[in-house]
Amino acid sequence: MLKIGLTGNIGSGKTTVAKVFELLGIPVFYADDEAKKVMITDAILINAIKQTFGAPSYFDDGALNRKHIAGIVFNNEAELKKLNALVHPATFRAFDNWLLNIRNAPYVVKEAALLFESDSYKMCDRSLLVSAPLQTRMSRVMQRDHVSLAEVESREARQFTEERKKQLADDIIINDDQQLVIPQVLALHKQYLSLAKN
Repeated sequence: MLKIGLTGNIGSGKTTVAKVFELLGIPVFYADDEAKKVMITDAILINAIKQTFGAPSYFDDGALNRKHIAGIVFNNEAELKKLNALVHPATFRAFDNWLLNIRNAPYVVKEAALLFESDSYKMCDRSLLVSAPLQTRMSRVMQRDHVSLAEVESREARQFTEERKKQLADDIIINDDQQLVIPQVLALHKQYLSLAKN
């Protein structure tokens, strides 16, 4: 089955694009939501997190102690890398399991903020980048999340630059509030349908 990796930097509108694919009947795997889920459901991952970040990483009821984890990885690049190195493989496993339940779909979309950073684009047949100018993205996120510019910039700094992602992407959708997104998605949908047939 044809697998399309969908990504975009913060505020690019990748989730909106993913929803359009869903409206077209294409199954979408939301890797970031799944990453949160596997942290409380994947036994291998839970044990690895406890070993790496200590028993207080989880409460007695099995819930993730987000405050404890955030205290360790926030503003600490090395510790964040350790956490990602544990979570990414568990998310890949979840994606593989999810694929087993997909029937009769011409292709699927894997939506992931860190598609390139986690190397998961290598597990997809094509990668699609949603692109928008930096200023546009910044103001979108500030309005959406009610956060300061500094907070948005700090989140942006954890991702590859859009320029770097453009070099890695097979397809690009421009979401700059000037060009219509839906016709771009429809054109790619047509292209992906024909690729899926071959």
